Amino acid sequence: MYIVRDIFYLHFGHYRPAKQLLDEALHAGLLPENKHARVLSDFTGDAYRLIFEEGFDTLAEYEQSLTGSMRKDEWQQWYEKFKPHVERSHRELLKRVV
Repeated sequence: MYIVRDIFYLHFGHYRPAKQLLDEALHAGLLPENKHARVLSDFTGDAYRLIFEEGFDTLAEYEQSLTGSMRKDEWQQWYEKFKPHVERSHRELLKRVV
């Protein structure tokens, strides 16, 4: 299994509006459907992070998700509203070994 984490470092004071947008995306069905998906927030360490985590059986499955729901106009419009709250981001691709 592969675990993909998209880690968004939010601007100071932007957690609440970013979380509100995330709730809107969830209710509108804009987030990719994935049985291993979850959204996390920091508890310790670097502050003001939102972490989108998904699990995939293969890297091909992950690539399919990138070319699927995230290319839809509704997702792109939502993402344009989300981006101003983000200071920087990075992605981790991890392979589960045990």
